[in-house]
Amino acid sequence: MKKYIMAMDQGTTSCRAILFDHQGNICSMAQKEFPQYYPHPGWVEHDPMEIWSSQLSVSTEAMSKIRVEPEDIAAIGITDQRETTVIWDRETGAPVYPAIVWQCRRTADMIKELKETGFDKVLWERTGLVPDAYFSATKIRWILDHVKGTRERAERGELLFGTVDTWLIWNLTKGQVHVTDPTNASRTMLFDIHKRQWDDEILDFFKIPRQMLPQVASSSEIYGYTDVFGPPIPVSGAAGDQQAALFGQCCVQPGDVKNTYGTGCFLLMHTGDQPVRSRDGLLTTICVDEKGGPAYALEGSVFVAGAAIQWLRDELGLIAKASDSEASCRAVEDTGGAYLVPAFTGMGAPYWNQDARGVLVGLTRGVNKDHLVRATVESLAYQVYDLIRTMEKEAQIRLRGLKVDGGASANDFLMQFQADLLDTDVIRPRCIETTALGAAYLAGLAVGYWKDIEEIRGNWAVERRFGSQMGEPERSRLLQGWERAVRTAVHWAADPA
Repeated sequence: MKKYIMAMDQGTTSCRAILFDHQGNICSMAQKEFPQYYPHPGWVEHDPMEIWSSQLSVSTEAMSKIRVEPEDIAAIGITDQRETTVIWDRETGAPVYPAIVWQCRRTADMIKELKETGFDKVLWERTGLVPDAYFSATKIRWILDHVKGTRERAERGELLFGTVDTWLIWNLTKGQVHVTDPTNASRTMLFDIHKRQWDDEILDFFKIPRQMLPQVASSSEIYGYTDVFGPPIPVSGAAGDQQAALFGQCCVQPGDVKNTYGTGCFLLMHTGDQPVRSRDGLLTTICVDEKGGPAYALEGSVFVAGAAIQWLRDELGLIAKASDSEASCRAVEDTGGAYLVPAFTGMGAPYWNQDARGVLVGLTRGVNKDHLVRATVESLAYQVYDLIRTMEKEAQIRLRGLKVDGGASANDFLMQFQADLLDTDVIRPRCIETTALGAAYLAGLAVGYWKDIEEIRGNWAVERRFGSQMGEPERSRLLQGWERAVRTAVHWAADPA
């Protein structure tokens, strides 16, 4: 048996490559941040070529660190930032415009106009999504409307669309394979999650030529082979980052729940082969079953989580590196009464207010930088609390414990505060890189590196369990303050004068 599976983990702010062995251990990892571009307020862009070159670079670096040859790699799995939109020339591979990132709000007015037509009900019914600028459809439409010549070229079949998984697979196979998986397709707002196919009526509504779209294949199958590292390696797994993390946490049964603390926060509950309709702002989306095939999940999305910690580091200069935030949190007893609502790009579930903006409230002269850092870190836990209580109501299931992963889950202060707010156990696995691990498992299953989910489940192990240490009066007081802060952010959006 070959020694490793490579996971390409293409995130919103960095590219990573991780080599896993058969026991799910990380044997080598390389990571590289790439630039974020903000050409106008509320706009967020990436350079697709920087994404590709960064991903290629870290993949080569991860191999060279432990002197791995291509012959040692059984397969490559890909997980990606979802919804981010790339359009490129079919012949040259050159992007026609920067990638429009999932966080970008430039198409918010398009969503408002859409809702006035009543078509939002069709979208919700077929795609399971609450119409929002977050998803790919309006981003594609914007490029076709604003970049000269692109609509005509798209109609002639000269241009291709893809989320980042599609872009990477296309480049890995040197333009031979134009494919996505159901989890990524379900986040475009163009995909009927019940029929599991692109929806022609929705495509007509957005004026998007069908020939731009990739083929939708399974999350676990051989799409093609790459020889960019030397001898061919199968590319055999793909899933959007949150569904990959759900699979990496071995959440494959109805009622299984995980939360990923990444650039955003994403809470997913597996609901099996039946989609659950949400009335309170959660999304119905496609995830992966125990064999790598499509299943359904409820999802709640927080747009700004780890990105708020980066804001403290990059824009405010309050910390030198993200991990310093934990020391700042412990340097003070509380937030000094301050609350931060990091609605920098609107608010996701359960509020879905795309006009809301970040607010910092409860300031007194005694609030210092450590209080502000702590308020920012605590905001992640408050937002997850809102999601979980909504999901419990929708699914009629009381949370028994929360599996966590993602970079910020390494912050013990945050995990303890999360357990305190939820009054339930927060469970951190030995490997918190479950997004990449899920992609590796999907790729490995397709080539027989792992036999089945039972073999994979044997790799999962708890690193630490955080139990609630907070009394109900303190919990209620803190949550009431958070609710007041959220109302302030919503009020700001409702009163533009």
